[in-house]
Amino acid sequence: MDRTYLQQIANYNYWADSKIIAWLQQITDQQWEQVITSSFSSIAQTAIHIVSAEKYWIDHWTHTPGPTFFSLEFKGTKNELIEIWTRSSAAFSSCVESYPAVNYSQAVSFKYPKSGGTGQMAFWQTVVHAINHSTYHRGQLVTLFRQVGFTHLSSLDMATYFQLQLSE
Repeated sequence: MDRTYLQQIANYNYWADSKIIAWLQQITDQQWEQVITSSFSSIAQTAIHIVSAEKYWIDHWTHTPGPTFFSLEFKGTKNELIEIWTRSSAAFSSCVESYPAVNYSQAVSFKYPKSGGTGQMAFWQTVVHAINHSTYHRGQLVTLFRQVGFTHLSSLDMATYFQLQLSE
């Protein structure tokens, strides 16, 4: 697995998270909590899930004892989640950037939060999985934003990110 590739997609993830965070700062608490039929019941629950998963993988990569799924315990406000997400998104990118390339194929053991089952994947596979997972749920957030009347949205596509990188 190529180090540059993993760093680029981790940076894309940070960019896309940052765009979502900026949008979250613009919505009302009512929009944040509004119940909507989706994988999760609101913008709040979807955002909390994304942050939980990203933090969960960081904990595994950094060998933090007893990683827990953040959403099981978070009862904070939108602004508190934004602060946590801002820090964890930067930590996600930093962790991928500093991870030794010689260890990319090293197995990362983990526990599935809901079932309690266990699994293993190479580090590079967990990175790609985590980014794909976040991308999937950020797409859901775009739909949820529209459903609560927030339309100040722009593209989160990886192609958009790469084009912006070329123009800088």
